[in-house]
Amino acid sequence: MSDAKIASKDLDVKQPSVLEGQPCPICKSNTLTLREAEVEVPFFGKLYLYSMDCSNCGFHKADVESAEQKPPVKIQFTVEGDKDLRVRVVKSSKARITLKGIGSIEPGIESNGYITNVEGLISRFKHQVQVILDSEDQDSDARAKAKKLLKKLNRILAGWDKAVLIIEDESGNSAILSEKAVTTRLKTSTKKSSRKK
Repeated sequence: MSDAKIASKDLDVKQPSVLEGQPCPICKSNTLTLREAEVEVPFFGKLYLYSMDCSNCGFHKADVESAEQKPPVKIQFTVEGDKDLRVRVVKSSKARITLKGIGSIEPGIESNGYITNVEGLISRFKHQVQVILDSEDQDSDARAKAKKLLKKLNRILAGWDKAVLIIEDESGNSAILSEKAVTTRLKTSTKKSSRKK
């Protein structure tokens, strides 16, 4: 697989189905729009994109789901320059994203799924750090740490520093579409039942 072949123009997106005037789970108004689209992603397969948007309260939720059931996955990718920043990423709402030495983005009720590139994921980390830096509630130590992280993120985005990106997804609906990505089965934390003897 060649990373150069995976560009947005290569995504085969079918016409989305739209359902308007649905009840919003937050404000209860019938102002929710549901969208579903089918996308063929090279080297990954068919995905379904889902979104909900409320024009009344601003509620938004989005996710991606593979058409095929996939096993839990852990993907590691080393970002080494400009070319790597353009690599396509599929991230489900259940995925945990870690940028080694920087931090992580945890899945949760507010988490969304999306298709982006490595630069887009790193920019999300940068935004989180910028929010900390701009917050008046942070002490000087937290602000100094945020400034260092922001400088490091800018160096990664400029292609000057390396970074290791890790995606862990129990749903198996995430991927980094590059030959350089190392994909293994994620060991899930299932509790073993203990039987009384």
